[in-house]
Amino acid sequence: MSDAIETTAEAHEAQAMPRAHAVHADPRARPTCEDLPLPQAVAKTPVQNKSPAEWAYERLILYIKNFEEQLDNEHEVAMGFTGADAGVIRIEGIGYFDPDIVTFYGSDPSGTKTQLIQHVTQLNVMLRALPKAQGDGAPKRIGFRLAADLEAE
Repeated sequence: MSDAIETTAEAHEAQAMPRAHAVHADPRARPTCEDLPLPQAVAKTPVQNKSPAEWAYERLILYIKNFEEQLDNEHEVAMGFTGADAGVIRIEGIGYFDPDIVTFYGSDPSGTKTQLIQHVTQLNVMLRALPKAQGDGAPKRIGFRLAADLEAE
């Protein structure tokens, strides 16, 4: 417990800021989303002023971007379905529909167009690395495009 005295503004700011924390087995592990400060585009609107869908969408972008930063040039981000035998979807887009829907757009490993529409209370996402499609050149990095879109808002 700290003996520091907070101003009213500091107390309100601390209450409005989301809390995050992660512990890793390897103390030299690269920083994860929980370890990094929120980008200005995400932090500019207090959490209590966001819908559950918008807040989930913004954090998913941070996780996907961080995951992609760890991939080599032969892999792209995909999403495995948790709790189902539906397989994986190569993430090609993400959206949200207030107040509570998050949508994933993409394709399955055979190239079939795929879309997942999910309520935020059911949101479970497992990020996976899939080999990039043959002949596609550079891997597609959706996380970086999503993060740029957040900054543009």
